[in-house]
Amino acid sequence: MMSRTAFIKFRGTNSFLLHSLSSFQFSTHTASLHSNVSSLIHKITNLNDALNLFDEMSHTRPLPSVVHFTQLLHLVTKMKHFSSSLHLFNQMCSLGVPVNEYSMSIAIKCCCQLYRSKDGFALLGCCFRRAISPNVYIYNALLDGLVLEAEMLFKKLIKQKLCEPNVVMYNTMIKGLCMFSNNVTALALLRLMEQNNCKPSIVTYSTIIDSLCKDKMIDDAFKLFKEMVSDKGILPDVITYTSLICGLCKFGRWDDASKLLKEMDDVNISPNVHTFNVLVDAFCKEGKVKEAEAVINIMIERGKAPDLVTYNSLIDGYCLQGELIKAREFFYSITLRGLVPGVVTYNSLLNGYCKNLNIEKAVQMFHEMTGKGLKPNVVTYNTMIQGFFRVGRFVDARKLFDEMHAQGQNPDQYTYRIVLEGLCNNHQVEEALSLFHLMGDSKLNSDIVVYNILINGAGKCGKVDIARVLFQGLIDKGLQPDVRTYNVMISGFCREGQLGKAKSLFLKMDESGCPQIMLLTVFFSKDF
Repeated sequence: MMSRTAFIKFRGTNSFLLHSLSSFQFSTHTASLHSNVSSLIHKITNLNDALNLFDEMSHTRPLPSVVHFTQLLHLVTKMKHFSSSLHLFNQMCSLGVPVNEYSMSIAIKCCCQLYRSKDGFALLGCCFRRAISPNVYIYNALLDGLVLEAEMLFKKLIKQKLCEPNVVMYNTMIKGLCMFSNNVTALALLRLMEQNNCKPSIVTYSTIIDSLCKDKMIDDAFKLFKEMVSDKGILPDVITYTSLICGLCKFGRWDDASKLLKEMDDVNISPNVHTFNVLVDAFCKEGKVKEAEAVINIMIERGKAPDLVTYNSLIDGYCLQGELIKAREFFYSITLRGLVPGVVTYNSLLNGYCKNLNIEKAVQMFHEMTGKGLKPNVVTYNTMIQGFFRVGRFVDARKLFDEMHAQGQNPDQYTYRIVLEGLCNNHQVEEALSLFHLMGDSKLNSDIVVYNILINGAGKCGKVDIARVLFQGLIDKGLQPDVRTYNVMISGFCREGQLGKAKSLFLKMDESGCPQIMLLTVFFSKDF
């Protein structure tokens, strides 16, 4: 979680450049050790090697970065050695290695995978005591753990023949599995139903079809749909059709979606409000707002009243097209239809105004929103902060960032990226670097996008030496530079006339197997 003081007295802190350069000039042994830790972690293929490396790391002074410890913890968990991973987590705590929401989520996941949900909830309590704000991954791990325990109980019922599960019990388990995209196990449970002479219902098939569509496995969804209709003789309902139409729209398969709508009409299944909303949202995301309006007109003709979700999609669609007058007309027409605009509705308009650099209108809408008692969420703040940065009002962006904390809204990784990029684009590179340094070994600082933003910002401001230190830092953390990273580094060297270094990095990029297409214009414009 970012500190509320993230933007306070940046200029009074030690220079990030001096700190980075001094870190860069550690003894050869320490720098080499830390660099070796990154490479060794990536080479580990078994538990013994992981445990041996952890032992070496724990006896090193100073201790390696918390990022390295967390990477090793993640690796052991990925190998499904959950007990060993928990043991390493306890050892980390004993060594005084800082824990954050990322390492906590790993530990909680391990507890849940070991069917120890109580311990997982105990760790959740530790999060609150340590002022660590639980993120979506922590809650997902806990929910997943509860589903696993339910699955274990279900298997026990069948194995020990304590009772004969009925279709409702099977459907409950399948719904829980599909919530976490565990489609393979859900399908296996469907086959088990058939083996145990328990006839699947329309709910059984519709639940799995919906999950497959949400995971963009549309072909698998249609295979199951065909099995349901042709082999089992189960007639689809509006929920089944809506899931399939939604899946097709995500892939832009409009003709197939139209065929399904006609098929629904042929079998006298009327689309419901959710079906129409799926179509409206899909059209709006494709920039087809006129088609979306046509769908709404058909919806009304069929006696289906558009709800807030319908108009939210339409308003967002017009905002994405830059038609803000039309978006605002629909916004104010909502209340005439007996609907109350919500946070999502306001967020769409705010995004539209900010993208069109009409920050005054955005501020007006923001105040209108809070004046009506609506609480801005993280998306609201991200949109407004980015809007202020786009028009060069970085002081207002900083104030809103502080307000965000005061209102109990924890910045996410997108907030962090927006702030860093906004500062860099407004030539406030030193403040961006100070914020980066303030975050320390947070998971947010283990993001290649963040490094790309800072390296690009430093390069554009002629601070190539800082860019070089940052580039070395990401390698020390075990992060793999991507084409964007190399592109901004080489562009920075070229701008400063350091063509030899640019060429050297280009060759290194070639050795790493990173594609070079984006860099051709750089080389054709310079004399190599």
